Amino acid sequence: MTQRWLITGCSRGLGRALAEAVLQAGHCLVATARDPSQLDDLVRQHGDRVRAVPLDVVDAMEAAEAIQTAVDAFGGLDVLVNNAGYGNINAIEDTSIEEFRQQIDTNLFGTIIVTKAAISLMREQRSGHIIQFSSVGGRVGAPGRAPYSAAKWAVEGFSEVLAREMVLVGVKVTVIEPGGFRTDFAGASTVLEEGRVEYDAVVGAAARMQRDYNGRQPGDPERAAQVVLKVAAMEQPPLRLALGSDAVAAIGHADRARLAELERWRELSISTDFPV
Repeated sequence: MTQRWLITGCSRGLGRALAEAVLQAGHCLVATARDPSQLDDLVRQHGDRVRAVPLDVVDAMEAAEAIQTAVDAFGGLDVLVNNAGYGNINAIEDTSIEEFRQQIDTNLFGTIIVTKAAISLMREQRSGHIIQFSSVGGRVGAPGRAPYSAAKWAVEGFSEVLAREMVLVGVKVTVIEPGGFRTDFAGASTVLEEGRVEYDAVVGAAARMQRDYNGRQPGDPERAAQVVLKVAAMEQPPLRLALGSDAVAAIGHADRARLAELERWRELSISTDFPV
């Protein structure tokens, strides 16, 4: 069945791979980017099945216009993918408040703004699927990426609440949690600061690892795109889906450690209850 998609951040990376896969599968797509001229080749190749529109995800008016484009061009919207985002590396001490705001604006508020622009349409349709791109850094605190992790953890909480509300009107929600994929995210898209010596064991190490890792990540963007297509076709999709063997390993390790810590401190935790 042909679906009507809107994907943010289609100019490169996983967003670009997913946009190409959606169109190759015969679906219709509103492809967005801050500079839509970067999507001209998609329009040339796929004609009327794609609309390339400008979208800065923190601009509520542009978000509303992008959703309206899906309505005007295709009659509605079946799948919204909030993919746009970025994350730099630096220590918390050396990351300015302005940089925190910018990363959180894009990665969290951008997701909220575009989601809210689509909710009323999907509620009226009584159908739809909202797919949020989080990260392994949305489940495991990533040293050197405090603004990014803060935003992605918030996306996880926002989306869990969203899922519990939207199920009442027939709309599905899935959070995608990629590990390392061979995209530009780890290259020119990222500002890497090794920072001061006091934090080198975690922040400097993260920056060096990122440089060495680039081009050697285990994740294949094209395979990731095919998985997202499968998820979008499911009657009962997962709320959360890790992508990549590294993501599964890291999230599993963190969750087991979290449960062990909960049990270790159980008696202290429950000691706050009124006596029975």
